[in-house]
Amino acid sequence: MKKQLKWLFSFMLLVSFALIPLIELPQVSVEATEEGDSLVQELNQLLNNDPDLKGALAGVSVRNAEDGELLYQHIGDTRLRPASNMKLLTAAASLATLGEDYRFKTEVLTDGRKTGVVLQGNVYLKGYGDPTLLAKDFDAMAKELKRSGIKMIKGDLVADDKWYDHIRLSQDLPWSDESYYYGAQISALTASPNEDYDSGSVIVDVKPGKKAGEKSAVSIEPKTDYVTIINHAKTVAKDGKKDIDIVREHGLNTITIEGTIPLDGSSSKEWIAVWEPAGYALALFKQALIDNGIKIAGKVQSGETPKKAALLITHDSMPLSELLVPFMKLSNNGHAETLIKEMGKVVKNEGSWDKGLEVLEDELKQLGVNTDTLILRDGSGISHVSLLPANEVSQLLYTIQQEPWFDTYINSLPVAGINDRMVGGTLRNRMKNSAAEGNVYAKTGSISTVSSLSGYVDTDSGDRYTFSILLNNMTDGSKGKIIEDKIAVLLAEQ
Repeated sequence: MKKQLKWLFSFMLLVSFALIPLIELPQVSVEATEEGDSLVQELNQLLNNDPDLKGALAGVSVRNAEDGELLYQHIGDTRLRPASNMKLLTAAASLATLGEDYRFKTEVLTDGRKTGVVLQGNVYLKGYGDPTLLAKDFDAMAKELKRSGIKMIKGDLVADDKWYDHIRLSQDLPWSDESYYYGAQISALTASPNEDYDSGSVIVDVKPGKKAGEKSAVSIEPKTDYVTIINHAKTVAKDGKKDIDIVREHGLNTITIEGTIPLDGSSSKEWIAVWEPAGYALALFKQALIDNGIKIAGKVQSGETPKKAALLITHDSMPLSELLVPFMKLSNNGHAETLIKEMGKVVKNEGSWDKGLEVLEDELKQLGVNTDTLILRDGSGISHVSLLPANEVSQLLYTIQQEPWFDTYINSLPVAGINDRMVGGTLRNRMKNSAAEGNVYAKTGSISTVSSLSGYVDTDSGDRYTFSILLNNMTDGSKGKIIEDKIAVLLAEQ
């Protein structure tokens, strides 16, 4: 009996193995458009066979801009790090929330009164988030005070940046980025070194000395004593190596320069973020007052403007429609984070990342984005925690075409292959002499292991597509740019 049972069990086991091929097992989905015209086949060929994508993730989404039809997608619903493609969302939400004509203001106020040429009381420089203030703007304010007859301020000079909260850096900013312009602190009172408007930073320019062996020559733009330079860099012979390192010490405004610079006329520049931008802005204002012959008797400090303070001067920034050009063309992180805080302040009366990101999410819902599938941690995309699916980015780009501010939006995007810096932006040296030149309007993005490109492409046949390319886990980000360009050119050739 036992032998019979053993034989029966063995027979049933053999039958079960024989039937396994007949059982339909679940297939692993590649989440890509597999059937379609030559465009689909060419995109699949590129994404499945490019060796630089081995081990990486490529989220790609292409839509017909006319009706939003999804023409192609490759893991398009997978959340990926967008890098600076996050700015596409921030720009759209800020236009929807604040409007094209929105301006940031800066005020000069006093709690004292004018007696002859003396202002008896404190003067307050109150910031409302303007990231475009330059040294010449502070000079214009000082000149206006001078024209009013003031020659002395018998009180303190006070920086007021209370419009926003006291949190200076976004929650996921890498510590290694915080001393550079792209990781600059966000304050309601800040200043920029030039008309790129990298708020909260100074430009350190290192040039060779007059002969080998001498210290290098160092200049700061704008000129300010708010930062201290420690220069250890040496000048070497013309055939020597240029190897300059410029670093600000954490928690201080001490900038140390090390290395060598040859006698070949070369220069080494670095945009360095300052510690506490409100103090930086106040230092520039103080210098402007002194240069215009106005003496300051009191201290220079931070504080809050009294409610009963009298308004002396108001300075308005350019409108948001103009600010979007340097913001998006040059991929300005500081502008993105400022806009997040400003949206929080205007809509929810709190100038913080938390409230601003709530407004961002609310606006994206209104613009047709499925926010349940997003992770929003900042406005610039410097975070490695923010996540977006490519299909949602291409959907946003499709939907906003109906918005009254769309012309302003697309005008702010870099244009492939166009040399003018404020037209081509970060795409000015890419896709030249191809079908994409002048026909791709898109936002670039780069952080460690991530490269991205999303926007619009006008095709040879007269169609327009919206597209999003999010490449993650890349071992070489520059290879990602090559892949993005191949895809964009392929789309333009349709």
